[in-house]
Order: sequence, then C-alpha cells, then structure tokens
Amino acid sequence: MYKDIDTADRQFFLTLLATEHVMNDAESLAHYAHDYTEDLHFEPQLVLRPESVEQVQNIMAYCHQHHIAVTPRAAGTGLSGGALPVHGGILLSVERMNRIIEIDENNLQATIEPGVINQVLRNEVESKGLFYPPDPASKGSCMMGGNVAENSGGPKAVKYGVTKDYILNLEVVLPTGELIWTGANVLKNSTGYNLTQLFVGSEGTLGIITKIVVRLIPLPKHDLLMLVPFASAEKACEAVAAVFKAGITPSAMEFMERDAIDFTMKYIQTSMVIKDHIKAHLLIEVDGNYEDVLMQDCEKISEIMYAFDCDDVLFAQSSAEKANLWKLRRSVGEAVKSHSIYKEEDTVVPRAHLPVLLRGVKSIGEKYGFKSVCYGHAGDGNLHVNIIKDNLSDEEWNKKLPLGIREIFELCVSLRGTISGEHGIGYVQKSYMDIAFNKIEIELQKNIKTVFDPHHILNPGKMFL
Repeated sequence: MYKDIDTADRQFFLTLLATEHVMNDAESLAHYAHDYTEDLHFEPQLVLRPESVEQVQNIMAYCHQHHIAVTPRAAGTGLSGGALPVHGGILLSVERMNRIIEIDENNLQATIEPGVINQVLRNEVESKGLFYPPDPASKGSCMMGGNVAENSGGPKAVKYGVTKDYILNLEVVLPTGELIWTGANVLKNSTGYNLTQLFVGSEGTLGIITKIVVRLIPLPKHDLLMLVPFASAEKACEAVAAVFKAGITPSAMEFMERDAIDFTMKYIQTSMVIKDHIKAHLLIEVDGNYEDVLMQDCEKISEIMYAFDCDDVLFAQSSAEKANLWKLRRSVGEAVKSHSIYKEEDTVVPRAHLPVLLRGVKSIGEKYGFKSVCYGHAGDGNLHVNIIKDNLSDEEWNKKLPLGIREIFELCVSLRGTISGEHGIGYVQKSYMDIAFNKIEIELQKNIKTVFDPHHILNPGKMFL
C-alpha cells in the first residue's frame, strides 16, 4: 500500500535538509520507534527533522506523489500511540520548529511553532503577567503541536478548559503539500466551517500543524491548595459534584486512590505519611486575584468535604508544599508504569456519574481478574484507569483484558460519557471506536480524512480500523 523508501527518496530529502536531519541509523530509528504508550515499538524507515514550513511542504508534496507514509511527531509523550510509525515510512519530527514567534500583549495572543514546549510557553507568557492554562502532566516536555493534535487537557481544564478553548488559528501543511490557515486571529468567527476546531484533536491525520495562534488570559495572582483524605474512594467521588452545586469552580480538582498514592510515594521517595484507613484523596486548588475570597471558597469546600466523611483537610502552607503535592499528583502515571506492565484507559463521564464509573471499573476488574489503579481529573469526570498486569498470565492479559476494557468503555458511553477525555484514540484505542460512534458517524469521519488526505499517507493506522 505504501512505497518503501529507497536511495533515490533519501537523496531527494537530502536536497531539502542537512545530512544530520535525515536519519536512518539504528540508534535514531530506535529512538523514534516509540512514544510513552505502553511498550510498543514501530521503527520508521527514515527520520526527517525540518525547521521551516517550506521544508514540510516539500516533504509532504513528495510523499503524496510517491505514496510514502508519513507519521508526524512532536515530543513523543503521547499515551495512545499517535506518534508511532506503524507503517514505517517517514517519521517527521517538528522538534526543530520551536520558536515563539510573537506574544501580542495588547490582544492577549501568542503565535508559536509546534515544537515549543508547553512549559516554555507558559513561563514566557507568565513573565508578562499572562496565562496559558492547559497543563498536561508532561507539560515540562510535551510540545504544543502534540497538545493541539490530541486536544490535551490537564488539571486546570476543570475551570479553564482544554487546548481547543485556546486555539484561534492554525497554519497547516496538508498531506498534498498545500498550505492553509484554518481561521482568523479573532475571538469570534462565524465565517464558513470551523476548520480550526476540526484540526484540534485530529491526531495528525489531516495535516501537519506548522504555526499555532493561542489565546491568553491574565495570570491569576493567588492560588490555594488543599489535600483531602477519605476512607472511601466512592465518597471522594461523590463529594466532587457537591462542590460545583455549591457554586464554586476550583482551578483543579484531582482524584487519587490509595494504590496510586502508595506507588507514587515510593517512586518519588517522599517521606509523606498516609493513615492506614485512607483509601483516596482529592487534591483541590482554587485561584484568583483576591486571597480573602479564595479563603472563603476553601472554607466552604472544607464544609462540603466533611459532609462526605473526609478525614482532616490539609492545607499547603508554602510554595514548596504546593510543589510537592503537585509532584505527587503529576508523577502517578510514571509511578504506575514503573511498577508493572500496564494499560492506561482515559475514561470520561459527566462528573456526577464518577462514583458509578469507579464502582463499575472495580466490578469489571473483579469479573476479569485484573487490578486497576485509578486517578485523574475528578472535576471534569476524567478518570484514568491504569490496569496493571501483576500476576496475570500472558494469555489472560492478551485475551481477557480487551473484553474487560470494552465493558469499561460501554459503561462510559451508557453514562453519557466517551472513551477518551484527553489522550486520544491513536493506535491503541481504534478497535473500540464502534462503542462511541455508529457506522454512519464513523463513515463521515473517514470521508473527512479522505478529503484532506486522498492517498491516506498521513499518520496511517490511527483512529479507525
């Protein structure tokens, strides 16, 4: 279906890029053969690292003409296999396209390239009193091109929204090599189809993003952080919706069950002590410009928490304590990964249904004999379910586990949720798309793919069977 890369192809790419950016040595191919998805490896035949839009255009035009598969990649921190070159071909890395082109302080916008690291952008705008809220767990290493492709979220999503809520306009190289802008640098746009939002979350299947115009907001002056322990994980989940019903919107509201905390404390070697009877924690942050108002919110939240039988509420008293608590939360994924072979499912339901989802996940685990470690963004109903292999046989892992995962996803959809909140479908979840969409809905999406990519060369093997 796709052309193998030969010497003539490599010679063409060497006319576009310096030798050190056209790579097919064993070490480079192995490096770009994986992302953060489980232990999957697919080697490309050639790695290209362009630094200009024109180079990307020429690469794509050539690959379109010659039917060469192209897998775009940013930092490779994804968890759904979106950057895996499952059909070999070209691995096109945007890591060298890493300029912050402009920060427009008057219009609260920034124009950047896709290789800019999320935290680098955040630091730069915060130095000017501005704020870019989306903050994935990998914010210190993930790149904005990948964030846009996956519509990344993070803890701040509960108050501020996800990546899509901050993207105004995109420059995109189509699979044919043609160049488009998807919209305009404005807050309101009712002109034609919304191509910008079509590309956000498209997982690199429709085009390669080469410039991003993001919306910024003023930086909040203060934040307060509390850690709330519960003897019951379900009670912790039940408390979540009550906070919003009381009229308070935290800037973050994170759930961690006991195993997640235990694995992480061991992984990061913290001296923190958790009482034996505690089964889960909520990590709750509020932010704003008036500290007295935030204190009132925290007092009200505490009252609500105690109504759901929490233990003593702990307040972070310093910046260092806040940083340590956030390190604990943001390290959970890596901690679980270091403990065992695992699969991470990115479930999401309306937040009031979170207790039902958690109870269902545990029940399904008992049915199929697997253990799960749950944590995630409780405030927006996004529960990360890490299924660990532990003592399961290879046969049980390979044959029973997909059945259990399918039941978990069916439960999500029955609760009016869906099968991915922020990690995307990519390579590993595509066999479950029939749970979220019927045949007509899937066919419409496949037809959109064909309009943009008639030869299906861009990120093949992703999203759909």
